[in-house]
Amino acid sequence: MKIITAKEVEALLQEGKTLHIIDVRENEEVANGKIPGAIHIPLGFLDVRMNELDKNLEYIIVCHSGGRSGMAANFLTSYGFKAVNMIDGMVAWEGPIE
Repeated sequence: MKIITAKEVEALLQEGKTLHIIDVRENEEVANGKIPGAIHIPLGFLDVRMNELDKNLEYIIVCHSGGRSGMAANFLTSYGFKAVNMIDGMVAWEGPIE
């Protein structure tokens, strides 16, 4: 599984890179803020919503601390998607939130 840190994601966003981020946390968690532009798909809905995703894009998967995002990245990869786990999750995120 490919991994990336919150610091690396923040740096890429600051450089103006277009990133495709999926936040797999629950609604209550996302209500406290998410990375700007991230798509919110709770982990339990990923299987029914993956038809909304493009297999030509690479997705950075985010959760609270990296565990659920790791499961989601593995799941998506098993279906032919390009997925990267943000291993330290939102607990390490110091960038802007929306």
